[in-house]
Amino acid sequence: MFEKILLPVDFTEKNARAVEAALELGAGRNLEVTLLHIIETLDLPFEELEDFYQKLHEQAATELDRLAEPLSQAGAKVVQHIEYGRRVPEIVGYAQENAIDLIILSSRRLNLEEPPEGLASISHQVAILAQTPVLLVK
Repeated sequence: MFEKILLPVDFTEKNARAVEAALELGAGRNLEVTLLHIIETLDLPFEELEDFYQKLHEQAATELDRLAEPLSQAGAKVVQHIEYGRRVPEIVGYAQENAIDLIILSSRRLNLEEPPEGLASISHQVAILAQTPVLLVK
């Protein structure tokens, strides 16, 4: 059913659960997993911060390699992609432009006794805006 999975990652510990979910869904099948990292840009000319962004890009490439390893070992075709911009529109746009079958996102656990003022986390925004099925993993 799901052959092209998009895993947006921010390199926090919770990403491991999303990788595990992709492995479980793709077990024994022809699976392509895209690891997508968005480097959030500041409202300054890109050229002024090019060295800063380059350092972030290099760090992201190293982390993507680390996350790709278990997926590759399980037989998945892994695509690594780094974008610059705002996370939600970049994730939603990437999924639409690349015919992604499923987006798997890590989602934070909320304390129901003390809910945050805004429940619109990145994962929830993507779940609402994406035209693709979304699996939120807690």
